[in-house]
Amino acid sequence: MPNDQPAQSILVVEDDEHIAKVLSFMFERQGYRVTLVADGRAASEHVAAHDAPDLVLLDVMLPYVDGFEIVRRIRARAAWAGVPILMLTAKNAEQDTVRALDAGADDFIAKPFQPNELLARVRRALRVPA
Repeated sequence: MPNDQPAQSILVVEDDEHIAKVLSFMFERQGYRVTLVADGRAASEHVAAHDAPDLVLLDVMLPYVDGFEIVRRIRARAAWAGVPILMLTAKNAEQDTVRALDAGADDFIAKPFQPNELLARVRRALRVPA
């Protein structure tokens, strides 16, 4: 059954170049269009200047502007307000999870992540059948 719909897009905000490349490769293999942004300042500029993606995968600890603030900026922009946000971070204390969810994130994934679990969470957030 051919799929005539354009590929869903994912904005990946990750300052670790290796992890960013792994995520990009992983999502592109699944047929997603991926935009990589390497720090909080670039993410803020991207949110302000571009159309919303279908999903944002966002690191918490970023240079310049942290992930919690990026979530607030995404949620404050009407065109982006409904975009699912998955936060990905090495900070996995309960308070960080609560802070991410309270800021407006839809899900929180701790590093190191399991690729299949991350893909399943992305599919769920995008409501894509497995």
